[in-house]
Amino acid sequence: MTMAKRDTYTPESLLAVAVEVFNERGYDGTSMEHLSRAAGISKSSIYHHVKGKEELLRLAISRALDGLFGILQEPAAREGRSIERLEHVARRTAEVLMDELPYVTLLLRVRGNTDTERWAMERRREFDHQVAELLKRAAADGDLRSDVDARLATRLLFGMINSIVEWYRPGRGGAATSQEVAEAVVRTAFAGLRTQT
Repeated sequence: MTMAKRDTYTPESLLAVAVEVFNERGYDGTSMEHLSRAAGISKSSIYHHVKGKEELLRLAISRALDGLFGILQEPAAREGRSIERLEHVARRTAEVLMDELPYVTLLLRVRGNTDTERWAMERRREFDHQVAELLKRAAADGDLRSDVDARLATRLLFGMINSIVEWYRPGRGGAATSQEVAEAVVRTAFAGLRTQT
């Protein structure tokens, strides 16, 4: 990464730079010096806004988690048949992942080496648990196959969604839009999960 020269910066632009560096170097492999060079500002300028790199990590991960948990509060995730709510959550999770790609990429790469990473992993498990419960309700309603374990189906569904961070690059010529990708995820996953009527 080349050193950016910024005349002005905001906490938001500093966070965006930090996420880019964390994703490129890994959180553990990133020093405040790396962040300072990438932002084009002094380390003391960074410390003016945050206590250190772990606070930047927490802010970045919070942005991703807030997006994911926000989905569960949307009316389409709370009302209606469980299968429709589940499809909405899957579609919106894919959309949030692509809308917040660098932040969600960072969230998916945490391994539990710091307090912030352990907190993030616990929150991810909580999100997965809520989705698994929704999947169980859809199966109990008879809308999902009963021969696939709910936890396994949840892991497979989110394995497909989470893999998007590895290949999706917005703005590339000929690339599918985020809405097209999200719709393809739902069609593909639920073609195999739904009961045949």
